[in-house]
Amino acid sequence: MASQERSMPFIKNLASSDRKIRTSALASLHTFLSSRQISSSLTTLDILKLWKGLFFALWMCDRAIPQQTLCAELANLINVLPRHAVVPWLRGFWATMAREWTSIDVLRMEKFLLLVRRVVASGFEWMKKGDEGKKKKSGKETAWDMQRVDNILDLLNEWPFSLEDEARVEQGTEKEELVPQTIPVGLRLHVLDIWVDEAEKVGLLEADDVEASKILQRLIDQVDALEQATTRPAVRIRSKDSLGDERLPGNRKSAVEEDQTTTDGGDGGDWDGFED
Repeated sequence: MASQERSMPFIKNLASSDRKIRTSALASLHTFLSSRQISSSLTTLDILKLWKGLFFALWMCDRAIPQQTLCAELANLINVLPRHAVVPWLRGFWATMAREWTSIDVLRMEKFLLLVRRVVASGFEWMKKGDEGKKKKSGKETAWDMQRVDNILDLLNEWPFSLEDEARVEQGTEKEELVPQTIPVGLRLHVLDIWVDEAEKVGLLEADDVEASKILQRLIDQVDALEQATTRPAVRIRSKDSLGDERLPGNRKSAVEEDQTTTDGGDGGDWDGFED
């Protein structure tokens, strides 16, 4: 463990109050994670330490544009990792958010809400295949990597959509202060607010994509299970609202219904009274 820490001297610099130092540390992290040998050997504790540094890098980041840029950069780090290292990395992200969520003050909350949105979006995008898997017009070649789909949906089920309040933590993590005990309600509510948006952006709501429809239904089933199981009224209400989104299958209005609504709403004609 000590040797691994010596190979990551930029961890403390990720939380520096000096913007140049933080920027340099992020560049070093990118190079570090790009090394397959190094990124593959990261332990759960290593990942939690890295995410703690990244959390405070965003904490110290001021002004809207730099914050937006940093959120995008952090979310896209999964694209430099070897495939098998992505799930542990994202699990470290969710554990860090769960641990730190209630400590985020109202003035800083917006940028962390954005970070969660960007990570959810990046995870959905990662479920797609590489360049060779881009959707083909023939419809025979799926754009989705089903193993990656399983990975991302399992992580959502393990964290924001978990049916239990307690966080699932890998046994043997030495630093208890890095391990969350529960999954905050606020974190759950935010993911429930945004998942349909991000699913739509990545193409999961396209009715003519059979595989996308199946993936979407799995997500719907997860949220439905959460609604049924949760003991938290706010989570139950937000889950129900999420499932009632008009963009989801079964909630979409047909053209006839839309026209009828317009007709009913446009009741602007004169009334001539009752007929004799």
